[in-house]
Amino acid sequence: MAHDDLTFIADPDPNSISSDVAGVGGLLVSTQIPTRADGSLELGGIVEQSECTLQALKVALEGAGSSMDRVLHLTIYLTDMADRPAFNEVYQRFFSKPWPVRAAVGVAALAVEGMRVEVTAMAAKA
Repeated sequence: MAHDDLTFIADPDPNSISSDVAGVGGLLVSTQIPTRADGSLELGGIVEQSECTLQALKVALEGAGSSMDRVLHLTIYLTDMADRPAFNEVYQRFFSKPWPVRAAVGVAALAVEGMRVEVTAMAAKA
C-alpha cells in the first residue's frame, strides 16, 4: 500500500529488514546500532559501541536532510545501566544544549550477542 506522505530511506545493509530513516512531514525517525563505517558491528566496550552508534545516527540523519542538532528525542537502550555514565560522556561529544529530550532504558538483551547499546531518535528535517 502506497503512502505518498511517508518517506523511507533504505538501510545500507541489503539484508536489513528495517529502513535506515523514515519520515513524515518535517519529522524523521531512525534507529541505530554500533555499526562501523564499513558496515561491520563494533562489539567492543561501551565507549566504542556508543561512538559507532552515535556516528551511525549522525550519518543517517545527515543523509536524510537533518543533523544531530535537530534531534528532538533520543531513546537509549542499554544492556547494563552501569554503562550509562560512559554513554553520557560520548553523548556529550555528539550533542550540546539545548539537549534533546531523552530516555535511557535498561534491556535484557539486544539483537546481536555482545551489543550493549542501541538508539532511536526523532529529528526535525533541516
